Amino acid sequence: MEGKSSRGAILFAVCMAHFLMPFMMSAVGIALPSMGREFSASALQLGLVETTYVLSASIFLLAMGRFGDIYGRRRVFQAGILAFTAVGGLISQAWSIEAVIALRFLQGMGGAMVMATTMAIVVSAFPPSERGKALGIAIASVYAGISCGPFFGGFLVASLGWRSLFYLLIPLGLTTYVVTRLKMHEDWAEAAGEPFDWRGAAVYGPSILLLIFSVTNLKQGWWAWALLLLANAGLLLFLYLEARTPYPLLNVALLRENRVFALSNLAALFNYAATFGVTFFLSLYLQYVKGMGPQQAGTVLIAQPIVQTLFSPLCGRLSDKVSASLVATAGMGLCAIGLAVTAGLNADSSLLQILLLLVLLGAGFALFSSPNVSIIMGSVEPRYLGVASGLNSTMRTLGMMSSMTIITLIFSMLMHDQAVTAETQPAFLASMRLALLIFCGLCVIGIGCSIGRVQRVRS
Repeated sequence: MEGKSSRGAILFAVCMAHFLMPFMMSAVGIALPSMGREFSASALQLGLVETTYVLSASIFLLAMGRFGDIYGRRRVFQAGILAFTAVGGLISQAWSIEAVIALRFLQGMGGAMVMATTMAIVVSAFPPSERGKALGIAIASVYAGISCGPFFGGFLVASLGWRSLFYLLIPLGLTTYVVTRLKMHEDWAEAAGEPFDWRGAAVYGPSILLLIFSVTNLKQGWWAWALLLLANAGLLLFLYLEARTPYPLLNVALLRENRVFALSNLAALFNYAATFGVTFFLSLYLQYVKGMGPQQAGTVLIAQPIVQTLFSPLCGRLSDKVSASLVATAGMGLCAIGLAVTAGLNADSSLLQILLLLVLLGAGFALFSSPNVSIIMGSVEPRYLGVASGLNSTMRTLGMMSSMTIITLIFSMLMHDQAVTAETQPAFLASMRLALLIFCGLCVIGIGCSIGRVQRVRS
């Protein structure tokens, strides 16, 4: 061993990685029109640039968390940040839209290696008395990336072209890698020597692939619903096999016997399902109902991630001093109130009212997020930290998918796939109201999960 790792350097590397992933996601979204013009790409191909990355990350998150437990979280993290950066460099030289899509899939694998290990590394490196504060800072860096992506990404694309985003990634990614090489020495491989569950991975990966593909195509017809049923059958088969495997990819006993772990992950799933679609609706609302331009609407919407960035470290520190379960439950309560009030927005609602709602939702999510992650990571043995980190990230992805599925179904029922125009504005507002009330209901279910967890922790 080369010496004791520097906690400050570890937190810096994790924060850099947490900043880069969402920054690139949101910035690439801004760059898609420019990319499309250069390659004469279709709308479907441009959508695949983003979808392929999310799909790849979702497939590999759980497996990479287990790899980290077996082979060392430091090694998996370092390999992931190097792969994410190297593939980004290749994308900067892409010759076709098909090459961009294929490389984004590979970059998603690197992203999964990073995101499946970061929280586990923080929990391994910091003592329980400092864990909430460290996790709060790490989570704040995610929201900082979300906030900076559209603004700085838009500036770079307008000034230097879309390839400049991936040029920028190279020095930032390499800096993160060098810091981990020099200052991170422990491997944290508590499950070293255990075999990897290749059978479970072979069932889980295709099931998640079918799940995401079917959910994004539900309005295409009956075959998408059939694929959705097949995906759910595959996930049930995965759980059945995992319960009978000595060294599983996902220890089902953690969900069956560890009530705090199971309820905390369910709370995360419901919270992400309830809150992810809000930005989507408010973006359309501000542009089509309030008549704002894209830049003005983006400036308004940035209020929520800024609040989350500012409050997450404070909420993490608070969870070190009082019950993290109570803090997270209070945050979920604020989210439910914010969603219920947001459902009442109409064409006459003021900008001040919208900003106050975004601040309320941002504060609620900040109160929930870092304390909930702290509970999840603190409720398992060290040998399962990678799996816990990967599963928590998977809950986020599945929650986001669930949110967009609900929106797709409501639009199909109430707007009949029509575009948002002055004529369809009443149908759009009705769709937004119904979706937000459903999201509020999901938040209430999440509060129930969180309260059950509070009672369990007390007992």
